[in-house]
Amino acid sequence: MKTYTVGQVIKHTKNLLENDIFLGSMYVTGEISNCKYHSMGHIYFYLKDETGSMPAVMFKGSRLRGLKFKLEDGQAVVMKCSIGMYEKTSSVQLYATEILLAEDKEGKLNAEFLKLKEKLYNEGLFEFDIKKPIPKYPKSVGIVTAPTGAAIQDIRNIARRRNPYVQLVLYPAKVQGEGAAETIAKGIKVLDKMGLDTIIIGRGGGSIEDLWAFNEEIVARAIFEAETPIISGTGHEVDNTIADYVADLRAPTPSAAAELAIPDVMTHIQHLANCRSRLDNNISNRLNIINTRLQVLKAKLDKRSPERTLAEKQQRLADTRDRLQQLIERRLEAAVQRHGTLNERVHTDMDRLVQNKIHRYEINVAKLHALSPTAKLINGFGYISTGTEPVRSVKDVKSGDTIAVILSDGSITASVTDIND
Repeated sequence: MKTYTVGQVIKHTKNLLENDIFLGSMYVTGEISNCKYHSMGHIYFYLKDETGSMPAVMFKGSRLRGLKFKLEDGQAVVMKCSIGMYEKTSSVQLYATEILLAEDKEGKLNAEFLKLKEKLYNEGLFEFDIKKPIPKYPKSVGIVTAPTGAAIQDIRNIARRRNPYVQLVLYPAKVQGEGAAETIAKGIKVLDKMGLDTIIIGRGGGSIEDLWAFNEEIVARAIFEAETPIISGTGHEVDNTIADYVADLRAPTPSAAAELAIPDVMTHIQHLANCRSRLDNNISNRLNIINTRLQVLKAKLDKRSPERTLAEKQQRLADTRDRLQQLIERRLEAAVQRHGTLNERVHTDMDRLVQNKIHRYEINVAKLHALSPTAKLINGFGYISTGTEPVRSVKDVKSGDTIAVILSDGSITASVTDIND
């Protein structure tokens, strides 16, 4: 179960009272009683009639502008005020901004104003549920006001600045004096038949007499019966008329009514342009980020792709083949160099060996030659044989044998004729 503090209840009640459009600014008639002037300049009193009384206060600032006589008990007055709550005592009271004597002309008009206001309120012309919504982006706006007043100029300037594409249709009405209410009502009916998006009615500020045309019942009925949404912008911010209560939307001034009826399209266009620029920048930045990530992922994918792996292996194979070829060439070159060295060494060794062999051969030949029988045949010596056997002794031959005498330059065949022992 949700609970609330007393202060929260008081604050909520105060907000309801202060935000109510009907209670925010109204005219109340009654009699002054228990009137007291405070040393600070405020006036505290009660406003009563035959049915009851309510506490009221008029602060010093409002008193200087809205009170032109001395307020005393027993005076019948028409008081412009709002209703609120004093939080400290949680008491509901009236806050007066203007007080008029009921006997004055202005007071009588206020009395008529309150009477008509009560009548139309009871008939339901002020009900919020029946008020029509104001089009957000109108194409055409009707205006019921004086053709030469400051109000129409202000509306045109605001429309030109906020949305120069909106069509403005002016019904030149009389907004003050005799017959003004009839022309305002007629202008509402004429513009309502034109199928416009919104209608603005109003005029600049003035006294209650100057604004009285907008307090006439004929104007209130025309506003209520119109099918086109109507914005009332009459007088200054502090002024209230019957038209304000019946209209679908109340604006404090004609200029404010124009701002409520005509959206600031140029600001929207600039806002959209700024949004588009920011969106383009965001998209561009996002695309740059995505493109960078894509490049990173692509680089990673390239490193892990079969084609990249095969290319790397082919590159490593080519490098290995080159290194192997270089190694083979270096080893072959070294082998050739060693072969050349060995070949040269072999030739050298062979030459030396041959020379040694030749030298030894020559030595052996010399030795053999020294031992050869033919070597001794030189100088008149010879070698005698019987053909197969050498003759070593005279006993090896006999007379008549044939012998061979071998000399250094040939041989002689001889016959033994004599043997001497």
